[in-house]
Amino acid sequence: MPNTYPLRALCWAIALLLPGFLSAQLTVRVTAIPLNTPATEKVYIAGTFNNWNPGDPTKILTAQPNGQYSITLNPAVGPVRFKFTRGNWDSVEGDITGGFQADHIVTYTGMPQTIDVIILSWEDLGAPDPGTHVTVLDNNFFMPQLNRTRRVWIYVPPDYQTSTKKYPVMYMQDGQNLFDPSTSFAGEWEVDESLDKLFAQGDYGCIVVGIDNGGAYRLDEYSPWVNSLYGGGQGDEYMSFIVKTLKPYIDAHYRTMPGRNHTGIMGSSMGGLVSMYGIMEYQTIFSKAGIFSPAFWFAGDHPADQVLGAGKRDNLKVYFLAGGQEPAYVQQDVQEVVDAMLQTGFNASEIQVKTPTDGQHAEWFWKREFPAAYQWLFAGTVTATGEAASDAPSLDVYPNPAMDWIQVSGMDDFEQARVQIVSADGSVQQDVEIQAGESIFTGDLPAGFYAVRVKTQDEGWQTLKMIRQ
Repeated sequence: MPNTYPLRALCWAIALLLPGFLSAQLTVRVTAIPLNTPATEKVYIAGTFNNWNPGDPTKILTAQPNGQYSITLNPAVGPVRFKFTRGNWDSVEGDITGGFQADHIVTYTGMPQTIDVIILSWEDLGAPDPGTHVTVLDNNFFMPQLNRTRRVWIYVPPDYQTSTKKYPVMYMQDGQNLFDPSTSFAGEWEVDESLDKLFAQGDYGCIVVGIDNGGAYRLDEYSPWVNSLYGGGQGDEYMSFIVKTLKPYIDAHYRTMPGRNHTGIMGSSMGGLVSMYGIMEYQTIFSKAGIFSPAFWFAGDHPADQVLGAGKRDNLKVYFLAGGQEPAYVQQDVQEVVDAMLQTGFNASEIQVKTPTDGQHAEWFWKREFPAAYQWLFAGTVTATGEAASDAPSLDVYPNPAMDWIQVSGMDDFEQARVQIVSADGSVQQDVEIQAGESIFTGDLPAGFYAVRVKTQDEGWQTLKMIRQ
């Protein structure tokens, strides 16, 4: 076999002399931005490579699907100094207290290089309030399925700002009752205080998205079935909003674990009714649900019938809560739904039913019981180091159900994979090579069930499920 080393060495030496090689690529990746960053504003980078121009339109960072931001530069070899702004020096980044932040400095070698940075604060906005981890994501988040807007809240774990972790997500109904007593109907659930306390005790952490109820539209939106006296009938559109509009937005702008194994839904009363409908209708999206004092009476036999009709498509965890001081039919209706789950193939380990004798149909009761429900639902979902539990697949397909595109979540940054989409008759519809975060077009696939086979560089084939709508 001929010795090719001298040739390779010559090619390498020639490459070193090329000007383009000396400014190959420096990728700057922002893994977290302050929670009080205005949603409509862009993040810029300014430094020695652009004469410290704070509003250079060619130096705007690109938002990534995993909630991070990045930009690729071509600086000269040597020390590179830079800072982040929102377009001018008045909105320059700050330190953890909101004060002066020294320049970031990296020594660029001329080889392709990636560095990770966290933006701790903005000087003009100050440091995010350390006493709370809750912000209003949007006071008027548009719901295209219902042609309405709604206030949406978001809670992030205490270490969100200072880590690069990704987190499970819980979507909760009646958002105005979860975090703030001034907006609640009869006292808040104290979801943020409870999760902060559990985090201090060693819990991994979870993002919570709270969606305000629609006031006059609450009964309509929280039931897909019509009650002749009280309304209803828009629950399907409401759940479609969560699954197809809100969840993709959250997954794109926050560091989430977007797969079903790390995604839950929860609600009380009518919120419990629509959450039960949601987990049965979208078993490919949610794997866990908290159903507190559900108003199943509103929909008669429909909740149990839906369970029987949908059947078991995947493993679930459902936590039912009914108070002993509530009307007897609350527990009876819960039992009817539980019996339907058992009849259709779910096993007892997937179901938890709690009926405290002092429980009432009230916020104080749901607040008290929330931590236990959360811990049971998310137990073993993520290890202390952030790894997916062994009984959960490391990869997932999202969005699922799919429309025009899908992505494979759970891949490491810059990791490559081979993906095959296989129809129910066994024929391969697509066979492509992708990188982490790259989308796969599915707009030309007929509606139906598909297997998505994924082979990464370090693992064997994994088979995932996908529904094309």
